[in-house]
Amino acid sequence: MIRLDNIHLTFPDGDARVTAVNHVTLTAHPGTVTGITGPSGSGKSSLLAVAATLIRPDSGTVLIDDIDATRLDPKAATELRRDKIGIVFQQSNLVPSLTAMEQLAVMNELGAPHSRRHRAKATARAGELLDAVGLADQRDKRPHQLSGGQRQRVNIARALMNDPSVLLVDEPTSALDQERGASIIELILQLTDQLNTSTLLVTHDLVHLPRMHGVVHLVDGKLVDTAVGA
Repeated sequence: MIRLDNIHLTFPDGDARVTAVNHVTLTAHPGTVTGITGPSGSGKSSLLAVAATLIRPDSGTVLIDDIDATRLDPKAATELRRDKIGIVFQQSNLVPSLTAMEQLAVMNELGAPHSRRHRAKATARAGELLDAVGLADQRDKRPHQLSGGQRQRVNIARALMNDPSVLLVDEPTSALDQERGASIIELILQLTDQLNTSTLLVTHDLVHLPRMHGVVHLVDGKLVDTAVGA
């Protein structure tokens, strides 16, 4: 589970400060997808960055499986991200020289202790995830050989390599057409259910919101509305 409690975030703006997130509280439970929507500049991505422990808020708490991430030092926050959080960025940011399989397997090498002894397990996990996102037959292809939708599926699979309890997704359909975008949303819903993750998903694409378990709307950093979806 992830709970953001009374999150307030500001950034410097000359001699003053501008508010990006204004005392927002929300919770995502295991096995559910909560959509975060609102106009450009409303604080959606800033809120997601706070949830990801990439930005420390001015005040408020971020509870991830009962761990208060706002109290962690940078090293402990990095370990929490590695162990508990999967992040799907707007752009897939795949490494051009690596195959789809290697994009996932390399996650085992990023700072985890005793990574060498876990390589076989990581390779098996990568294969399972590529199969789960429908790309088992594309495992040996590099990014330039994949479509935009396929690259985003690799991006999602990569975010799940650490078996996270929390999945944070930023505009996953922004570079895709309606059909491919719908398939990506459906995939995230399916994987959230199967893997029991607590998922927060930022989107501008309102057509997908009814499929989600809950929706929050931000305007000027404030939570202005909530709704229950599917």
